Amino acid sequence: MDQKDIEMSEETFKAFYVEETSEGKVTSSVKEVPVKFLPEHEVMIRVQYSSLNYKDGLSASGNKGVTRSYPHIPGVDAAGTVVEDASGTFKEGHKVIVTGQDLGSNTPGGFGALIRVPKDWVVALPDGLDLETSMKYGTAGFTAMYGVKRLQRELIEPGEGKILVTGATGGVGSLAVFFLANLGYEVVAATGKMDKEDFLKELGAAEVIHRDEVTNVKESFLLSREWNGAIETVGGEMLDAVIRQTNHDGAVACCGNILGHGLNTNIYPFILRGVSLLGIDSAICKMPMRLKIWDAIASTDQTKLPEGYAKKVDLSNLQQEIERILKGGQFGRVLVTHE
Repeated sequence: MDQKDIEMSEETFKAFYVEETSEGKVTSSVKEVPVKFLPEHEVMIRVQYSSLNYKDGLSASGNKGVTRSYPHIPGVDAAGTVVEDASGTFKEGHKVIVTGQDLGSNTPGGFGALIRVPKDWVVALPDGLDLETSMKYGTAGFTAMYGVKRLQRELIEPGEGKILVTGATGGVGSLAVFFLANLGYEVVAATGKMDKEDFLKELGAAEVIHRDEVTNVKESFLLSREWNGAIETVGGEMLDAVIRQTNHDGAVACCGNILGHGLNTNIYPFILRGVSLLGIDSAICKMPMRLKIWDAIASTDQTKLPEGYAKKVDLSNLQQEIERILKGGQFGRVLVTHE
């Protein structure tokens, strides 16, 4: 089907559409959006699944640091089938994934039933995953596995000590627990939601601690060595405390800033213990690494992901989930379906 056929047969597509009024108020609704709203990129994809991320919540609420102008369709994740590809890279019907890049930020995203993106953003669905499962992971799973890969690059191996995961009930944190446990690491999950202890242990956590056990520590350049590595998802004072409690030659993969974007720490963990601080930017990740990460996700035993881990919603129920994630009330993942 060529582009003219698409526009003749389906002039609009359903989307979660965010608008800004003349008074600066941001509103959202599910509506039919003209296909011509999409940018002129090579690959058009019919989206079957997306997922909800904190960044989507910011975009949907008018955060200009994420989305510069409105109207807009959020959704940093999308999985579906190719409708057409002007570059010839992908065939019609090819199952593909798009995560990160500018999708859902300033390019209409996966909360629409159609997207049109550059060919260099598109990843063929790897063997071992179906479209639905790929979005149970989405950007959160991609970020979590990226953190695992960075720890492995620093030679942080299973059996050598505990690995801390902070923000452990969130999307990135919970999947970091899952991936690490399935690779044989001893995982300590830190959370403020101790009522989710059973959930975290089902994901594979060997130990669940309250986040205050990490942050309520004395002001000292170095603290007792508690773990060999960490995937730290919240930033701020938590990141500082984690660094000061990391073992010799340990590593901390950092990928979040919910507790703040500033880092108040000191040099001694780095020069006396050789601790490495590893940045994770899952949005702009080079394609060779992006493919390795998706292959690693696909090679995980999918049957071990707890049943009901991801809540499935359609566009009509999405706003309430956005409000919940912005208030810190989500745990696990929210799968968004266009079926």
